[in-house]
Amino acid sequence: MATSNAPLSINTVTLIAKNRDKLAEFYRKTLGLNSLFDDGETLTLGQGDKPLLKLLEDRHAKTRSREAGLFHTAFLLPSRAHLGVWLRHAADTGIVIEGMADHSVSEAIYLSDPEGNGIEVYADRDRALWKVKGEAIHIDTKPLNTDSLWKASSKMHDWTAMPSGSVIGHVHLQVGDLSQADDFYQNELGFDRMMNMASASFYGSGGYHHHLAGNIWQSKGAGPRSEDTAGLHEIEIASNIARFADVDLVDPWGIRLHISQ
Repeated sequence: MATSNAPLSINTVTLIAKNRDKLAEFYRKTLGLNSLFDDGETLTLGQGDKPLLKLLEDRHAKTRSREAGLFHTAFLLPSRAHLGVWLRHAADTGIVIEGMADHSVSEAIYLSDPEGNGIEVYADRDRALWKVKGEAIHIDTKPLNTDSLWKASSKMHDWTAMPSGSVIGHVHLQVGDLSQADDFYQNELGFDRMMNMASASFYGSGGYHHHLAGNIWQSKGAGPRSEDTAGLHEIEIASNIARFADVDLVDPWGIRLHISQ
């Protein structure tokens, strides 16, 4: 898996759900996650026995799309053949696809859950094919070759569950200011800036194209998140950096990050 052995990587994402059970059913049927734990407050979903997504319910939470917070959670599949299988599953079950793209480093399909949380399902290309200039990685946006994906998946079984080895490859955020985001995610957390645009920055660790990203496409100038907002609650980041051991941080917009080893 492309994110393995990186000093920093994504473990889990926790969402505030207005209807936890409905949201959990969506992730089970659409992505093939399975239920792992339910302590009455937090419902944990994952692949096999690996936790990936946690849901906390607040039926009074409000949706504020222009606030800082989640842009999408990106589920990384083991291969493009698996991505092709999932695309067949989406077509067969009527999943609403909002976008598809070939990013050169990866191939991606975009959708949203019933509460408006963005989702990316993607597969990486081999690192040998990534275009690197200095410390920057070229991330493109071109049409996705769906015919090629279908062919790559032709000998695989139908989608019944998220395949073994799947992880959250990255989390893309809405932030209020890119310079503040760069300062926090590079200097406080220790990510490398892998690519920057006029309106988005991409942060990676261990040479990966990005584990986190931040954009201002819908949130330029946003302040701290409201306490009663649905959507992103916390990102858990796995670290093998000695100074990070069960550390809780908050970025400039109130986005919570738990660093674990």
